Amino acid sequence: MAKLEITLTRSVIGSKPDQRKTVEALGLRKMHQTVEHADNAAIRGMVGKVAHLVSVKEL
Repeated sequence: MAKLEITLTRSVIGSKPDQRKTVEALGLRKMHQTVEHADNAAIRGMVGKVAHLVSVKEL
């Protein structure tokens, strides 16, 4: 099964509240923190919503 490596590259300061909640729901708390998630439609949708704040690498 494919996985995604998601890294928070920009700060959530000044972001909209729903974008902050999305970043938190992905498990990201600090800048440059990296998490792994399964590659599915739900995670892809969340990443798409905050694409300007994160970087994604397929594993």
